[in-house]
Amino acid sequence: MSKDRLAAAIHAAALITVTMILPGVAQAEEFARVLAVKPVVERVETPVEECRDEQVTRQKPVKDNSQITGTVLGAVAGGLLGDKLGGRGDNTGARIAGAVAGGYAGNKTQEHIQKNATETVTERVCRTSTQVSERTAGYDVTYSLRGQTGQVRMDYDPGAAIPVENGRLVLTRGQ
Repeated sequence: MSKDRLAAAIHAAALITVTMILPGVAQAEEFARVLAVKPVVERVETPVEECRDEQVTRQKPVKDNSQITGTVLGAVAGGLLGDKLGGRGDNTGARIAGAVAGGYAGNKTQEHIQKNATETVTERVCRTSTQVSERTAGYDVTYSLRGQTGQVRMDYDPGAAIPVENGRLVLTRGQ
């Protein structure tokens, strides 16, 4: 037997022995070479409510929409004034005219007072704004395996290589 054949036979015998004694050692671990990694970024919009106390001036609620109080008080005052101006006698016309004029004046006075009556209160005012952020949803990975180029999306950046087991890419991290 020649030296080359003897060396090949010894090498084959050693390989068979190692394969039987230590399964998996004789097979080299295979990796796919990573050619490019591109992060996949998505926009996240989160509503945020911002509240604060504000001083607000507003018209007071009207208690007497018909201004009856002002009309009655004005009519009484106008009637008394008409009576005084009419000579305090039987001058009913002066009293009636004074009551009508006083009632009208009292009505308009109360209306004016009600329109200008305001109150200042503290109100809680809230506004919703949108907070925008970005998060990495995954990684688009271009790889080369046995002369073929492929692309896969992974949930982590694999670095320079992706492990291959039984001819398939291992896409999850070992726990």
